[in-house]
Amino acid sequence: MPDGVFDQLGEMVGASGHALVGTLEDCDAIGHGEGFEDAALGEGAPFVEAEKRAAAGDAPAGELLAGGLVGDEQGDVLHAAAEARGDAVPGLGDEALEVAVRVGGAHACCYSKFLAESKPRRVVVAIDGPAGAGKSTIARRLAERLQFTYIDTGAMYRAVALWAVRQSVAWDDMHRMEQLAIAAEIVLAPGRISLNGEDVTQAIRTPEVSNGASKIAVIPGVRRAMVAKQREMGERSSVVMEGRDIGTVVFPNADVKVFLDANPQERVRRRLEEARAKGDAITESALAEQMRERDKRDSTRSDAPLAQAPDAIYLDSTGMTIEEVEEAILKIVRHRVSNGKGFH
Repeated sequence: MPDGVFDQLGEMVGASGHALVGTLEDCDAIGHGEGFEDAALGEGAPFVEAEKRAAAGDAPAGELLAGGLVGDEQGDVLHAAAEARGDAVPGLGDEALEVAVRVGGAHACCYSKFLAESKPRRVVVAIDGPAGAGKSTIARRLAERLQFTYIDTGAMYRAVALWAVRQSVAWDDMHRMEQLAIAAEIVLAPGRISLNGEDVTQAIRTPEVSNGASKIAVIPGVRRAMVAKQREMGERSSVVMEGRDIGTVVFPNADVKVFLDANPQERVRRRLEEARAKGDAITESALAEQMRERDKRDSTRSDAPLAQAPDAIYLDSTGMTIEEVEEAILKIVRHRVSNGKGFH
């Protein structure tokens, strides 16, 4: 047997196993449930970073396998090696090559299975509560703080309601409303929402559209369509989502669930400030009546009524500043998701 064969074999076997060892060390988050607080802060997910490093480390073994040295169904590595050199028969030292290639192949197989089974974890923060509790404001701030995607579910229903207004579809036409909800192409971006390619961020904030959104939200077909869209968004990235049935229906297994509330007088005061800031001349009494009707409609509807999930943390924001509410929920997120580490 030629000199140096066993030395080469040792080097090849060592190379084939090196990337796997490195990956397991780099992916310590997989074993200990840590590390995705870094992804929340904009750093690469540990699983992705490890995959990149392993891919680079696997290059020698990968080239051998890609080059046809695995052989046929009978595992004829020796003849494959000979053909690659242009020889008629296997040469001396090919036995060592066979062992090395098979070790590399086993490593590649195991590592591929490992990558397939280790998916980056998505974090879902669900905030439910009645109108005027401050859900949208807080959810938007949290998403920015955590660098998560903010999903404004109320805006999604308003977008469908706006389309219904433009198409002169009656609020109680359940079939047409369901068709609109299914067909609506809704895209959410930081501070913006588009409907069928049109930016409707301002158009959906009128009293008529807001009132219509509450009415169509009780239609089962509309809710099913919206829930499907919301779940699809939640599958793509970590999210902060607010609404009335996020923790009970849309994401019942959410990592963090908060039921954000405030007393009726405080909620009316907040909504009145918002309305006047937009130039709306609605009176306090009229607004209070609208909110009472909406509370009743939301909590008594047959499909996914407003309710606190059994495992949600109740937070009464009456008398609290926006900053205080934000910090209170961040503390909950730290406790539930990252053991107090990584979120700022």
